[in-house]
Amino acid sequence: MIKTILIDDEPLARSITREYLQAHAADIAVVAECNDGFEGIKAIAHHKPDLIFLDIQMPKINGFEMLELLEQPPAVIFTTAFDEYAMKAFEAHAIDYLLKPFSRERFDKALEKWMQQRGHADKSTQQAAILREEIRQPEERTRVVVREGGNIRIIPVQDIHYVEAYDDYVKIYTAKEMFLKKKTMSFYEQSLDPAQFIRVHRSYMIQLTQLTRIEPLEKDTHVALLKSGVRIPLSKAGYSKLKSVLGI
Repeated sequence: MIKTILIDDEPLARSITREYLQAHAADIAVVAECNDGFEGIKAIAHHKPDLIFLDIQMPKINGFEMLELLEQPPAVIFTTAFDEYAMKAFEAHAIDYLLKPFSRERFDKALEKWMQQRGHADKSTQQAAILREEIRQPEERTRVVVREGGNIRIIPVQDIHYVEAYDDYVKIYTAKEMFLKKKTMSFYEQSLDPAQFIRVHRSYMIQLTQLTRIEPLEKDTHVALLKSGVRIPLSKAGYSKLKSVLGI
């Protein structure tokens, strides 16, 4: 029996999906329904579904942010009100989706497509595709969502002092805490506001408002001194970039 979870903040949308799934009750069981991404993460951890029907635009955290917090995400069929431009990004990566309002025929087609791909799709590749920058939500540029044990933390970008590369992760530093996020420095260089955050080294990015001064070191090297007292090394390219941004 295939286990599925419905994650959508609209009760009507969930009821329509549930109704359409009744025709497949011999093969698919709805094991949980969730109003938001927080509930979705808990339900996925508990039930370990094969498939989820996931809305993108939800309160608290959106569908993309929820998927980022899952180490082994299940297969996903999106139920979304995304516009046509964004849908092209899904189609380019063969991601199944249902554009609201969707018909039973369209629902069955998406479900059949997933059933045919089941067991053959590379989930890690699929997840990377659906989390590409061009289909991200605007709020994701103003916050970072991290998982801390069993808790989920939302960090406003203005609270971030600097970001440091750490193997396959990055360390995100605020005034008093450090958080790990499984992302790359390149990702944050592209997604954070370049007027606020500057990549000053292959391993470091700083928020300009935290910079107090630039100090010289030996052999034409420099460090950035932050308000917290942290000293960040500057590469030659990073030093030039920082000077250009500061107009010096």
